[in-house]
Amino acid sequence: MDLISIIFVLLLVLLFLKVPVYIAILGASLVYFLFTPGVNSIVFAQQAIGGTESISLLAVPFFVLLGSLMNYSGVTSRIFDFASMLTGRMKGGLGHVNVLLSTLMGGLSGSNLADAAMQSKMLVPEMEKKGFSKPFSTVITATSSMITPLIPPGIAMILYGSIANVSIGKLFVSGVGIGLLLCLALMSVVAIISKKRNYPKIRENRLTVSEFIEGAKPAFFPMLIPVAIIGAIRAGIVTATEAGSFAVLLAIILGIAYKELDFKKAVLSVKETVSSTSGIMLIVAAASVFSWVLTKERIPQQLAEWLIATISNKYVFLFVVNIFLLIVGMFIEGNASMIILVPLLAPIAAAFGINEIHFAMIYIFNNAIGALSPPMGTLMFVTCGITGCKTKDFIKEAVPFYGLLFIVLLLVTYVPFFSMGLVNLIY
Repeated sequence: MDLISIIFVLLLVLLFLKVPVYIAILGASLVYFLFTPGVNSIVFAQQAIGGTESISLLAVPFFVLLGSLMNYSGVTSRIFDFASMLTGRMKGGLGHVNVLLSTLMGGLSGSNLADAAMQSKMLVPEMEKKGFSKPFSTVITATSSMITPLIPPGIAMILYGSIANVSIGKLFVSGVGIGLLLCLALMSVVAIISKKRNYPKIRENRLTVSEFIEGAKPAFFPMLIPVAIIGAIRAGIVTATEAGSFAVLLAIILGIAYKELDFKKAVLSVKETVSSTSGIMLIVAAASVFSWVLTKERIPQQLAEWLIATISNKYVFLFVVNIFLLIVGMFIEGNASMIILVPLLAPIAAAFGINEIHFAMIYIFNNAIGALSPPMGTLMFVTCGITGCKTKDFIKEAVPFYGLLFIVLLLVTYVPFFSMGLVNLIY
């Protein structure tokens, strides 16, 4: 077994032992520097530091802070009321609210785990009071949270753009189409299950125009933030990185206007942002070292040559990549797999003539499914941990949702319109 094989085995073993991701990646990379003749160990530190100095990554703390500020400034409750108003007369009304809230909050939060934790505390108890089962309430909360990294400004899109040198602005626009597709698909499944189980509506009376206007007013300005972000990027007023600070400024103005954001909450938001951003940057630093090792050993080039020689059809390649990423997502956290695998797979996709934005969204969607998949699914464990749902009950209830996600994945993969339609229209 050569040294590279040993490094990959060591990395997998450390990840399975639940060693922190950045330590696992750094540990595996360190073996290469210790046992490869002629490699200067100073490069180890240089790559770790240099990997976090990308201008694109400056957007991460701003968008993390944006999501935190929104939760403390009363925006979440206003959007919840708006979603309840829109779906109140539908069977299983609170289930639809759950999906719609994730879609609307996706443009504000950027973090699927933050969204899942928030809705597990806020919505699941209310759903149970209305007669929804705990497993169904938990599953729909976890599944709807998958929409969050797809709707701009998802952190996953920022990371992918910085790793693969792809336009983050175009990824943001592409994510809107795929996020809305997943939203409609999930609401369809909720409607079918709710009708079968006779889950209740929120209200019986029809929504009047005046009620709609009154209900939309509190949520109007918060929902303009994602539109403002994309519009400002497209107009060339700000870069994707600068858009983060622009959005934070808007969030602070809203918090002050609503008289809910005080100094104590602002400090708490900053603390949460520092903690979350530190975790992300440690993984980025570690993965930069690992990527350097792969590049020096020409692993991406060798893998590309082997795949192109073995697979002559790009559609077969995409199917193989989907299966591979679904399996990887069951065991490795999404951001970690992205930083390791994107430098390997993106050049191969380009060699097959696959649009870089299209392939990026396929990858990000696979990562989103991985966060829901046992045995390592982070969304599953976060929601179950908060709601008290047993894992076996969660998996049993999630079966139709897994089937739906696979269908949506095939649509995203083989119907480029869903990922490229809005991009081509706007750009």
